[in-house]
Order: sequence, then structure tokens, then C-alpha cells
Amino acid sequence: MTRLHNWRCHGCNTWRAKYATVDHCPTCGRKVALGAEGVCRLCREQATLVRTGRDKLDVVVANRNGQQLFLANMFSDGSRFQPKPPAVEPHQPLRPPVQHQQLLLFPAQRNLAACGRAAMPPPPDQALADSLDQHTRAYAAARRWGKKHTDEARWGVRILFGLQDTPGAPINATDVLQLRAAGLRTWTVLEVLTDAGLLIDDRPPAIDTWFHSQIENLPQQMTTELLTWFEVMRRGRSTSPRRRPRSETTIRLHTRWALPVLRVWAASGRMTLREITKEDVLDALPASGNARSTAGQGLKSIFRVLKEHKVLFADPTRRVKTGEHEARQPVPVDLNAIRKALNSGDVARAAVVALIAFHGLRPGHIRRMKTTDLRDGRLHIDGRVIVLAEPVLIRLKRWLDYRDTRWPNTLNDHFFLHYRTACRPDAAVGQRWIWLVTGEGISGTAIREDRILNEAHATDGDVRRLVDLFGLSVQASTRYTATVDHPGLTGPTANRDSATG
Repeated sequence: MTRLHNWRCHGCNTWRAKYATVDHCPTCGRKVALGAEGVCRLCREQATLVRTGRDKLDVVVANRNGQQLFLANMFSDGSRFQPKPPAVEPHQPLRPPVQHQQLLLFPAQRNLAACGRAAMPPPPDQALADSLDQHTRAYAAARRWGKKHTDEARWGVRILFGLQDTPGAPINATDVLQLRAAGLRTWTVLEVLTDAGLLIDDRPPAIDTWFHSQIENLPQQMTTELLTWFEVMRRGRSTSPRRRPRSETTIRLHTRWALPVLRVWAASGRMTLREITKEDVLDALPASGNARSTAGQGLKSIFRVLKEHKVLFADPTRRVKTGEHEARQPVPVDLNAIRKALNSGDVARAAVVALIAFHGLRPGHIRRMKTTDLRDGRLHIDGRVIVLAEPVLIRLKRWLDYRDTRWPNTLNDHFFLHYRTACRPDAAVGQRWIWLVTGEGISGTAIREDRILNEAHATDGDVRRLVDLFGLSVQASTRYTATVDHPGLTGPTANRDSATG
């Protein structure tokens, strides 16, 4: 209520505009505008509030014992302001993108942070812009996006089509990323344009950007040779010498293992890998241990590929013994940290840690869990049926209550969500989310190893029990059973409470 509206709410102003009769109300006695029933708006709203079902509106009886005052513009009996789905016009097919391209004489880099959204130029093809705006609203309604996500997607699409040099042409994903300067989310716009068939994904893969950042300070010739190795590892080769593509994890590991040695060679003045001899490799490798085996494996991968593709004349790592990678023995973790996480007020953290600490689930299992995997107190995952412990069920119920309250309209059926994945039907939480939820100083892998290690000692090294409970192979189980007779994990000092006890 403001002075502009004569200190009246919107409802009272509308009432006075509709009913011009001003007289004393027969119910409350105030001299105000009277409606069709001959009573004021407050008395009628009070009668509407107390009426049940289809009963007749009795203004006198309803106001006999006083009236309920209401905040301005917020009078409601609970049924008027139920959330309604956004009104979306029937979807019209989008016009296919144009095939021509307007060439630029002077390409310019636009600074979207220099002006507000309203100052952006309007789309030159208004018919296409309206059609795409309708498509955006339909797409957002189908995925139950909130008003904020929908409005930002509409603004982003409008800005991009207003800045197009070729009206009606597909939009590059790198141009969409510029919307961050205007304070807009980009993933909503990317999804809408992809669904409309108007996106050209020209973003470089993350592995390419990461690899170039790792080798940028090496000599030019050495960088060229490493890029050859990277391309072969990334895409493989179908002609002789044939080689299948390797995973990004393998490429990252081999790069990290070999880079310290490569940087030492570059600092000593070596400009190319062709100058490296067997003696250089032996001098650069660590004396022993896993550091020697990993560095040797990374260097062997690089030199072997470059030799096969005739980039190098000889492989200096041939017949160089680097040793085998020593398996890390599982060790117990700090039980106080696990207990603290289990009793945490963060329901997501308590639920995740409970699943790992009680039943030894992998972080990957937790990321892929669906709400339908939990049935009748049992978790169905990877072909196994796990009977969940009572403390786990209590924490999972708390999480589900929070999940239903926080994201009641989500279409994502994954068990664990966060504010980004809740708006995407098929998105799962990432590995980083698991790491952040478990808490600083403790990881999901460490909790799982502690649980399996405790079970191995409780069953005196029963391999079959570990295979059945945790889905391990026999070889993986022996890694834990081998610690049963370890001097540091036996005897009186080894008696310790389980994290789940």
C-alpha cells in the first residue's frame, strides 16, 4: 500500500472502482463502499473465509465474533494461489536455420558486461525470435524449470539472436559462453539451442585444453612431438602401425607421470626428444619405488608411440627396467571423522557417508543410484541386493524428505541431487560433489577401504564374505585379507571399534 494508491491495497481499490455506493455497513458499522450484498469488503471476505464447502454465505453469523485482519494483497483461503503450470502456447515448428553466412570485414569482440540486458539490440528477425522464445518456454515447462531459469534462458536466446551477424544462422557454443559476462547461466541456453537444432558445439574438449596447458612452457620442438603422441593416444590410428584410442584417464596419468622428467630435460637445454639417450633416462628416473615405476611408464608410453610413428629414430627407454607399481595397502581411517560425518546436520553428507561406512558402496554407485533402486529396505544395485542397516535407512529417509521439499517438481530420478542436476532430467552428481559432501580430510574411497578392512579382520580373512558383501573379485579381496596377520593390525593394539558400531 503506497500513497500513489491512496494507502489502499489492490483489492480495495478494485472494490471501490466496482461499487460506488458508500454507506454504513450493517455488519461492522463502518462507512465504506458496499458491495452487491450490501456489506463491506472486509465483512464479505470474513464470511468467505469461514464458509465450508458449498454452504450459503452468511455474513452476519461470520462476523458475529470479530474479524480476521489480513496483510495487504495476501488474502487467501489457500486455494487461490495454488501453483499453476506456466501457460505456454501450442508449440509451432521452428524454421530451419539459414545456410548462407554473412562475411565480416572487421570481426569485433563484444563486451556484454558493458551494458545491461535491456540495452542489447533486438533480434533482426522478430518472427524467428518469437518462435524460438515460444520454444524456450515450452522446453522449460517440460523440464519444470523455475521462473528464474526460464527467464534467463529467454534473455540469453534473445541477446544471442540480436547480436548475430547472419540472422537465422546456427549459434556457436563459444558465443553462448560470452553470456556469463552479462550475468546469465549458459547451460540453459545451450540446452534450448541444442533441442532447437540451432547450436554448433565448437568448444574444445576439456582434455585438449588441459594437455595444452601442461606443455605450454616446454620447447617448441618438444611440444610438437608431444602433440603427436597426444593425438595418437586420443584418437588412435586405423592404419599401420595400428593403435586403439586410450581413455582420458590413461592420457592424464601418463602425462602427469612423465612431465617432471620432461621439464627437467627442458631446463637443462634439451630442445627435442630426439636428443634424449638411454643414459639421460637412467639419470632422470628416481632410484626406486612407485615414483620410478610411474615415471618410467609415462616415458615409455611417449617414446614407444613416437618411435612407432617414426618421429624418433630410437626408443631410449627400451630395455630400461623401471620396476612394477607397488600396490598400496589399505589402512584404517580416523573413526572420529566418520562418526562426525554420520551425525552431521547436513542430511546429504550423513546419507552418503552412511552408505559407504556401513555397506562399502563405491562413490560411483552413489552417483548412479536411482530412487527406484531403494525398495522395501533393500538397495538393488549392480545386480546385488543389499539389506540396508537401520541407521542407514534413517539417514536416507531424512535425505528423501529434504529432497522432496527442496525439489518437489524435479524430473531427475537420481537418488542424490544438487541445485544444478535437479533441473536436468538425466544428470547425475559429479565426483567433485561426492568429495565435497564427504568432507575435508576424508574421502569416500578411504571410508570404503576402512569398512572392507574391518570386515576382513572380523571374519579372519574370509575372501568369500568380502566377495559377497562388497562385490569384489577374489584378487581384490586378497588385498585386504593379506593384512590380517600384519603386525601393525594385530594384537591388543588392533582392537578398535568399527565406525558403524
